Amino acid sequence: MKIAILGTRGVPARYGGFETFAEEIGKRMAAKGHEVWIYCRSRYYPKKQEKYLGMRLVYIPEIKWKSFETIFHTFLSLLHAVKKSFDIIFICNVANSILLPIPLVFGRKTVMHVDGLDWKREKWNLFGKKYYEFSEWLACLFPGVLIADSHGIEKYYQRRYGRKLHYVSYGANLTNSRDASILDSFKLKPGEYFLQITRFEPENNPLLSVKAFSYISTSKKLVMVGGAKYGSGYSARIFSVHDKRILRLGFIYDKNTIRELQANAFAYIHGNEVGGTNPGLLQAMAAGCFVVARDVAFNREVLRDAGNYYERDEQDLKKKLIWALEHPEEKNELGRKGQEIIKKYHSWDSVVSDYEKLFYSLL
Repeated sequence: MKIAILGTRGVPARYGGFETFAEEIGKRMAAKGHEVWIYCRSRYYPKKQEKYLGMRLVYIPEIKWKSFETIFHTFLSLLHAVKKSFDIIFICNVANSILLPIPLVFGRKTVMHVDGLDWKREKWNLFGKKYYEFSEWLACLFPGVLIADSHGIEKYYQRRYGRKLHYVSYGANLTNSRDASILDSFKLKPGEYFLQITRFEPENNPLLSVKAFSYISTSKKLVMVGGAKYGSGYSARIFSVHDKRILRLGFIYDKNTIRELQANAFAYIHGNEVGGTNPGLLQAMAAGCFVVARDVAFNREVLRDAGNYYERDEQDLKKKLIWALEHPEEKNELGRKGQEIIKKYHSWDSVVSDYEKLFYSLL
């Protein structure tokens, strides 16, 4: 098969879930003998490569404008893609649904991954929220396959729009520490820090983590990886909490560094509360981290009984972090249980197998 994947920032994966998805799916499809093209945003990749891990890379320009960057780049990518003889055009992000007529008019088999409920994200203004809701409705009008990686999202579309989605889980790679000396550059020691990796946005609750941790009497540290790409007052409030135990490391894209931070963490705080299956949560579980997760249905669907849950309340999160400090053996057992869940339900190889079967069925 000849497959185009677009709607992401591109590969190598350096930003978020869709980029990791494109890389993990693309390289495995390529290894199976399929021809995979990944459409990349030019400014994110100063060094242009023709191929990466068996995938062919196409660089398309974009505009640096938060509200329209994705749609503009996907539009130009589709204009390029429909001229090629792709068997499958795979579009990521439901915000691109307004562009679905383009491949459909040209008779291309089209699949769209809808992701989560982006209209709930507080970073969007009223127009942005309404546009995402409109995009969900619009996606359900067109033929083609809509993908959900969460049963919660699948049920939401069925209930609200009467549209049945095709469920395929998101994946993760089991990991263990290979070189803990990487932590030395941050003056960290294995097992001596709590960790949260996330964008600094209200629906991910990093400020809640910072405040809850500041109330705890412990020699352990809190390591915050991430930030706000476009800057915000909310992000500034995170930096306004002064506690020498809190390390704000900014964005880190090196995979070895992220692996060591996850695999050696005492516990992982997962504050995301909108969207479907979260890649960060899966990867923390895959690294054997004990997870304290925001108590929402999407997180419970993934973590099940392999972690603890907290409400959107500083004192409640504080209690759950103290529980981890007081119950190290139970905490470690839950971390091992999380790895078993990943092995059973979220293997990338099984995810790719499901996509391959789906694509063949469309042809």
